[in-house]
Amino acid sequence: MLSIILTWIGAILGIAVLLAMAFGAFVLDFDDTRGRRERDQQPQRPQQPRRGCEQR
Repeated sequence: MLSIILTWIGAILGIAVLLAMAFGAFVLDFDDTRGRRERDQQPQRPQQPRRGCEQR
């Protein structure tokens, strides 16, 4: 009887860990997408060639 209870407790804890990992991955992906969108909205200034990198 004790082994059945411990098995169910372990299964529930395992599911909780999997859900926490999935939620964490979703939050990180959402944060990355939001940051990418904010970077895309910033005005891009034209890049000037660096000194010493001119083609001959």
